[in-house]
Amino acid sequence: MALSAIGLCSRALLRLGATTIASFEEGTAESEVAANLYPPLRDAVLSSHPWSFATAQATLSRLAADPVADWEAAYQLPADFLRVLSAGPEGAGRGLSYRLAEKRLLCNSDDVTLTYIFRPDEAAFPPFFDQMLIARLTAEFCIPITESTSRAQFLFRLAEDEFRRAKLIDAQQHTPVAISDFPLVEVRS
Repeated sequence: MALSAIGLCSRALLRLGATTIASFEEGTAESEVAANLYPPLRDAVLSSHPWSFATAQATLSRLAADPVADWEAAYQLPADFLRVLSAGPEGAGRGLSYRLAEKRLLCNSDDVTLTYIFRPDEAAFPPFFDQMLIARLTAEFCIPITESTSRAQFLFRLAEDEFRRAKLIDAQQHTPVAISDFPLVEVRS
């Protein structure tokens, strides 16, 4: 079952023994904590790993103004962009040297295909990510809601375990990358 932002926060609050919420604008301590901590935490967790469900590719639009120095072209990043994974020339998702500056991608190419992490809707989160995010939200909500630092430390350890488990599950969703251009492999041939 897909959970909304409110559903994810409510499950975390429930784990703390706090009152669940139906809206971020309720005016309760729980809704205020959730409204302020959820968006940046969600984006930080999404950005922390190349999650398969949050990875996309896009051909970038070149901006009219060229960079001042060092690079030949500037490109607009997608609106849902969180973190770059790689960039390549047209038709390739990697292989370009680039730099991010002022919410633009700078490089020396006429065409850019960007592989990046984006912010998907919560309904697109797989169950393993939901569980990890709920565990992390529980830990983050603990001190403002319960004022218990020892409980928060325990919950952060549990959240780290969930994070490792989620990364392991996600890593099994694609073919492993083969080692290429490595001197020790070439010597064995």
